[in-house]
Amino acid sequence: MKEVLDRAESKMQKAITHLEEEYASVRAGRANPAVLDKVKVDYFDAPTPINQLAAVNVPEARVLTIQPWDQTVLPMIEKAIQQADIGVNPQNDGRVIRLNFPPLNEERRKELVKEISKLCEDAKIAVRSIRRDSIEKLKKLKKDGELTEDDLKDSEKDTQTLTDKYVKKCDETFEKKQKEIMEI
Repeated sequence: MKEVLDRAESKMQKAITHLEEEYASVRAGRANPAVLDKVKVDYFDAPTPINQLAAVNVPEARVLTIQPWDQTVLPMIEKAIQQADIGVNPQNDGRVIRLNFPPLNEERRKELVKEISKLCEDAKIAVRSIRRDSIEKLKKLKKDGELTEDDLKDSEKDTQTLTDKYVKKCDETFEKKQKEIMEI
């Protein structure tokens, strides 16, 4: 019974972690190296993350610089960024790539809030799905005679409490990101 709840909590925490990673890659008007996390460079026929090929820095609030350790990879990084369509055109000066993030207009901010709202809802669905699976496992344990009726009711209550906790975490994460996006 305890291991079912522990496993459910672990999975719910992973759903929150995934949501936070998705939010990190959403551009909120200021430069954040996480927007490059999903950009892969074709380096010797292997898709390689930019942060393994170059130093990524934030010298100013709206500027990212990418300085590759091997200068020959510079055009490949530039091409990968253009193909990733992150909403910013790379500027290559031969040594460093600069990404200048323009301030977001009100319409784009509202679009981003809709996107992050959908990501939040997906995370909540994942958490509720984990709850459903846990309750099914608990019912199977009762059916097999490993749990009493009272233990089942207590475990279902504990599972619901856990679910409520993680749904609340989803909402808190959403509100924090929404506030970040809507700041001017």
